[in-house]
Amino acid sequence: MKILNYTLISLLTISLVGCKKDGKTNESGKDSLTAKKDSVVIPEVHQEYYGIYTGDFAGMEKMIDETDGSEYDGSIYKRISLKINRITKDSVYGQSIVNGNQRPFKGIFNEASKSFVLDEPGNDKTDGRFEVKLNGDSLTGKWNAFNKTAVKAPLKTLKLTKKEFVYNPNFMLDPDSNLVDWSNPKDFVEKYTDSEGKTESYTTSKNRVASEAVFKLNASKQKLNEKDIKNLRKLDLEIIKNSVFARHGYSFKKETYRNFFEQTDWYIPVSGNVDNELSPMEKDNVALLNRFIKYAEDKYDSFGR
Repeated sequence: MKILNYTLISLLTISLVGCKKDGKTNESGKDSLTAKKDSVVIPEVHQEYYGIYTGDFAGMEKMIDETDGSEYDGSIYKRISLKINRITKDSVYGQSIVNGNQRPFKGIFNEASKSFVLDEPGNDKTDGRFEVKLNGDSLTGKWNAFNKTAVKAPLKTLKLTKKEFVYNPNFMLDPDSNLVDWSNPKDFVEKYTDSEGKTESYTTSKNRVASEAVFKLNASKQKLNEKDIKNLRKLDLEIIKNSVFARHGYSFKKETYRNFFEQTDWYIPVSGNVDNELSPMEKDNVALLNRFIKYAEDKYDSFGR
């Protein structure tokens, strides 16, 4: 009888071990049928619409008149990119990139009207809903902020064109670019002598201005040395450095740099971090430029807008 009992126990143990080996359970605690169901690949549709759509992101926001402190509605224009990464029968996945802010979105695609409704997560004050329509290679529509009081322009319009992002070390600012930093005016006290020989003082606002050097030095193509940059203005150095990041599709948080690179037709913001994309030479040049930016001085001048 003891021999029979031992035999039955052994068979039962082998059976249980066999069940585990056959995949009845797995490390995650899910049974094999559930695990298999979770791994089902959902078919993708309309892959021809995948890609980057970039262009104007425009709205109206309250601005202050510096002369009398009154409020008025002013137009703002930014460049935004919408990346469509995946479309299935039920869902659309992608991300928006604007102002250095990269946000995922999820939504739906209406095949009949060729329109998208795309929602950002909602856990950031800048999140909202895109309602855009596809027409050939263009996306047009609007964006509404979820929190209307958290942003200056809660309603914006979009006019986007599908473009393929390409890194090109030859990209430079347009020769006709406006080289004035309009975002950081600085007040200066000036003196003048009137016709009676009396000296008076007044305050004037001036803006930083770059030089033609920004069209001559390319930190993505040439190894820079101290002699190349030691006499440049601070804004020159900043533009030459940030041209490297712009070529890689970096989405700038700082308005100054956005204003410069959005004047070109090649700048496409695609990422909030491109550090790993830089070549060894570009990294060395950026480090050198950062050293000189720290101690460089700016050139200021008066301009009308």
